Amino acid sequence: MNNSSNGGSRLATLAEQLRLYKPPATDEHDHDDGVVSEVGILESATPVVGVSQKFRPKKAAVLICLFEGEKGLRVILTKRSSTLSTHSGEVSLPGGKADKDDVDDADTATREAKEEIGLDPSLVNVVALLEPFLSKHLLRVIPVIGILTDRNAFNPTPNIAEVDDVFEAPLEMFLKDENRRSEEREWLGDRYLVHFFNYETDGKKYLIWGLTAGILIRAASIVYQRPPAFPEQTPKFKVPGIIDKDTIMP
Repeated sequence: MNNSSNGGSRLATLAEQLRLYKPPATDEHDHDDGVVSEVGILESATPVVGVSQKFRPKKAAVLICLFEGEKGLRVILTKRSSTLSTHSGEVSLPGGKADKDDVDDADTATREAKEEIGLDPSLVNVVALLEPFLSKHLLRVIPVIGILTDRNAFNPTPNIAEVDDVFEAPLEMFLKDENRRSEEREWLGDRYLVHFFNYETDGKKYLIWGLTAGILIRAASIVYQRPPAFPEQTPKFKVPGIIDKDTIMP
């Protein structure tokens, strides 16, 4: 059996595994009414406001597009345009805000990927949705895992208004304590870690951090079925008059 056949078999097995994934159960509260933090955390970790005036974050979705490389699974990433008003020049996953015509979160993620980098949705096999994250820009972000069976069928064509560059990185990198550093931050009186990964490919250097790093740590943990080899130091957010919840924030 050739390497291509082996890769296809591994991807098929992975697809079956991920289709069985169920996000951790939340409580009975409607998390569309969750408090948005300033740190980008799993929505299940965010307290619920017990007041009449409730905030409903806007919805967004990002695509974790995986494919088989020579040395294992790789994920497609972008470097955002330096002219954008938010997160300019930062590394991110393809994706964006939900459109009223989107059928679901997978539709949002794949539509945005097509608009940003020219990835045809028909090439992507959506296999799992992870639990929502909340971004510091008041977005409820759903990570959508999709598998790209034929990497050669995808020729990146970045939308220059939104994307400066398209590149690939090994997914397992986000479980390793290599080329990684962290910074301790504080929110609501509790301390937590923000992770930064340095990555170099084709003579270019990239910094993957914050919400994107957190989502990829979570995705890698699920795909490889093991925790990262570094401390995550996740806080408990405690707000007077608000339900306290433990967080599993990356």
